[in-house]
Amino acid sequence: MEPILSGRGLTKRYGRVTAMDACDFDLYPGEILAVIGDNGAGKSTLIKALSGAVRPDEGEIRLDGKPMSYANPLEAREHGIETVYQTLALSPALSIVDNMFLGREIRAEGFAGKYLRKLDKAAMRRFAREKLSELGLMTIQNIDQAVETLSGGQRQGVAVARACAFGSKVVILDEPTAALGVKESRRVLDLILDVKKRGLPIVLISHNMPHVFEVADRIHVHRLGKRKAVVDPKKHTMSDAVAMMTGAMEAPPEERTDN
Repeated sequence: MEPILSGRGLTKRYGRVTAMDACDFDLYPGEILAVIGDNGAGKSTLIKALSGAVRPDEGEIRLDGKPMSYANPLEAREHGIETVYQTLALSPALSIVDNMFLGREIRAEGFAGKYLRKLDKAAMRRFAREKLSELGLMTIQNIDQAVETLSGGQRQGVAVARACAFGSKVVILDEPTAALGVKESRRVLDLILDVKKRGLPIVLISHNMPHVFEVADRIHVHRLGKRKAVVDPKKHTMSDAVAMMTGAMEAPPEERTDN
């Protein structure tokens, strides 16, 4: 099976600091790939490169086997890569519908839409309700309410629903449960599994080892700017993963990628 999204030899330098050092990456169709690593390991730079927020100095990114070079995140979005950042990138004062369509609003047909730039709010409401319902977010009754009135878990749900609604190839989730309580974290994990059932591959960046081991199909261990290993969560413990992440333990030869 060929990766749907891959990186080879990705390198990014900031002056004398090398954030990515000839890093490789592989995401296969229909899987949840967790990316773990200590603070400063280069995970954020890797994700920014894959989502178009950063341009690597060296290396190649491929989507569906084709070389890609994104000038900005909008180009990555146009190719079907959606990212939910840790900050969610939501506008609290706007409604749920407005946030879901922020920057890609549907215009009304005819003269009013083309020349007066009138929006088709009814179509946007229908689409938003459909996508929220698909992911089981039925606790949100009024999709015209401001995002600032929602709980943390509901806001995360809106961000994930937006990514799934427009991400046709890959969804990247950056620390989706970092600021949530136990109950809301459970709902977000269920959302992630629901997205997987729809066939969308997911990149999950997380420091929460129990969450990683619960939902991930494979675990990408990132250390010192590169991929050190890809491990199977069914064959290793959380202690093993942390030890590999910090350098206290080497991965088995068949799982190492930096040889």
